[in-house]
Amino acid sequence: MRKKNIWVAGSATALASLILLLAGLPSVMAKSDQPSTANAEVKIDNFSFGPQTLTVAVGTTVTWTNRDDIPHTVVSTDGVFKSKVRDTDEKFSYTFTKAGEYPYYCSVHPKMTGKIVVQ
Repeated sequence: MRKKNIWVAGSATALASLILLLAGLPSVMAKSDQPSTANAEVKIDNFSFGPQTLTVAVGTTVTWTNRDDIPHTVVSTDGVFKSKVRDTDEKFSYTFTKAGEYPYYCSVHPKMTGKIVVQ
């Protein structure tokens, strides 16, 4: 009789473990089905954007960081995005939701240009 109780208790524990494992699977699968959020960086340094051209996937958030000692902006030539003036170490971020090419420049120093290519 005692062996039967141990087997039943062991089976119940195994069954409970299996249920918990299976209960967690849908959330794991749902996460893998969704696109991951990506991030990319552009550094503003020595009166230039680096890299000057950056290729990213749709849904990527690009962050520009001013590493210069003087203020700069990040302004889309098509009016898609526009930062305020950014001082040293200040950042500006924009998430690209559509494929295309997005040229931009610094409105304080218009010869500073760059481009984000979204695929």
